[in-house]
Amino acid sequence: MNHTTQLPDHRSEGVRNGAAAATPHSARSTERRRPASPQWAAWAFLTPVTLYLLLFYAYPLYRNLDLSLRDYTVRSFVQGDAPFTGLANYREVFADPVFAPALLHTAVFTAVCLVFQYAIGLALAVFFHQNFRLSATLRALFLVPWLLPLIVSASTWSWMLNSESGVVNAALHAIGIGPVNWLTSPSWSLTSVIIANIWIGVPFNLVVLHSGLQSIPASLYEAAAIDGANAWQRFWRVTFPLLRPVSAITLLLGLIYTLKVFDIIWIMTKGGPADSSTTFATWSYRLGFGNLLPAFGPGAAVGNLLVVAALVFGLVYVRVQRKQALS
Repeated sequence: MNHTTQLPDHRSEGVRNGAAAATPHSARSTERRRPASPQWAAWAFLTPVTLYLLLFYAYPLYRNLDLSLRDYTVRSFVQGDAPFTGLANYREVFADPVFAPALLHTAVFTAVCLVFQYAIGLALAVFFHQNFRLSATLRALFLVPWLLPLIVSASTWSWMLNSESGVVNAALHAIGIGPVNWLTSPSWSLTSVIIANIWIGVPFNLVVLHSGLQSIPASLYEAAAIDGANAWQRFWRVTFPLLRPVSAITLLLGLIYTLKVFDIIWIMTKGGPADSSTTFATWSYRLGFGNLLPAFGPGAAVGNLLVVAALVFGLVYVRVQRKQALS
């Protein structure tokens, strides 16, 4: 039997020693090639959003505030040398005889639209939640007012409510009721724009509230039915309480949107007749752009009042949501 003596492989040891000696250098190279910190990646993603907010939100708000604190004319608006007047534009707005009616019309317009848009939207959402045949088709048809351009919707309502050739007065005449001057009477102009805005805003409430209903477990309704609750009791004790968070955000968004409604009112009545349908939105536009000698400062001041109102309601919403989260 041949016995062979294995000699140590010095080449293998050299390779191992060389690899061990090269390890610190490789580690340093790896450290140098380490990818960027996740924090830098997060800032890279936030940069476009931040620039967008600064350019399209912060800067316009700053410019509007600057307009309301200076005495701008057409010349000074171009040259940029308007003198600083402090709160003089706000005092002028508060002393204007249009202020009180515009404030009242804005409050009435916003409150009535919110109540009816939410009530009708909630009723339709509950109705379509039954998932009957053609439910999806009918729900899609209800979205048409929301998808149409506002100029088309407002023009359509102007034609429908026309005193002489409108289909609404034609229908009233068919049942023995005399014509109504919907758009030219101070008693009806605000009602006319409210009806049109309710029709336009219902689909938004329907979509959001229907999505909220989809998130309520069906087992809760089954348990309530087993306990003997009827349809109204199931709605009042199950649906409505669980829908409160969605209802709150729906009302807040509806409030902000309704406060700044301009297109519908301006196309249908231009805030008239005799300022009977003037709101802060139309008044601000008329001051700044609706006259031969525009009053940029007072117009911006009225616009800032709308911004403050929306901000106040937004803070109230945040405070209520925080209390609900802590309770």
